[in-house]
Amino acid sequence: MSGGNVEAAALGSRFRVHGRVAATGLDCVGLVALALRAGGCGVAVPTGYALRGGDPVRVAAWLDRVLVRVDAAEAGDVLMLRTGPGQLHFAVRTTRGLVHADAALRRVVERPGPVEAPVLGCWRIGEGNSGEVGPWRH
Repeated sequence: MSGGNVEAAALGSRFRVHGRVAATGLDCVGLVALALRAGGCGVAVPTGYALRGGDPVRVAAWLDRVLVRVDAAEAGDVLMLRTGPGQLHFAVRTTRGLVHADAALRRVVERPGPVEAPVLGCWRIGEGNSGEVGPWRH
């Protein structure tokens, strides 16, 4: 998606709920939005969502309109994960593992190795991803 530059630049940014700027803090949606913009997809960034209770079917449908769903993630792809009951989480795949905004560690980190949480879907920027779709609704 972005060649890893955005993800690497975001590493160490503090975790901030609804954060959208690496210098002041990011959450998982903010991290993915940053990577999408860097990849040329100027999608409207979701706001006002709760940390728990997101509808994965609805969120996946939104992602399907904005990005291209793929079966196997490659570096730069967006992952939607289930990290707990009723809790969705988003990350960007890297060649070594994934980059995500870790609420427990209070910062953006890269986790090497296989993805430990159940993967609910993988998406990437493709031809015609204009980002003209509005934000998802939980």
